[in-house]
Amino acid sequence: MSNFVRSLRLWFAPERIREEGDTPDYRFSLANERTFLAWLRTALALIGGGFAVDQFLPDLRWGWRIGLALALLAAGVLSSLRAVSHWVRCERAMRRGEDLPAGRFPALLGLVVALVALAMVVVVLFGWEG
Repeated sequence: MSNFVRSLRLWFAPERIREEGDTPDYRFSLANERTFLAWLRTALALIGGGFAVDQFLPDLRWGWRIGLALALLAAGVLSSLRAVSHWVRCERAMRRGEDLPAGRFPALLGLVVALVALAMVVVVLFGWEG
């Protein structure tokens, strides 16, 4: 079974993580959970922003409105999935006494949000209709 499938199975059976390694200091597990919840808050904000763009900017050109809304919604979906993946990976690393995993996702998410914000600046500067 591949590592990805094994990790995916842990999403739905987190008690199986306890079978690995030693129990870490509970403060680290709680910090890991707070990070997970922060990722979920970010995901909810992005999803809410996507719906807001779609619903509250009807005068915006259809392509701009749908493009910006879908970019925010996609970023929200990816953030929520990444939250679970990161939580599992960190919890396993702590139990095994390994270094915490590093990833490129925060940089990618930051770039997507910056691009959407830049597109919104263009829309504000040059108007809604073309």
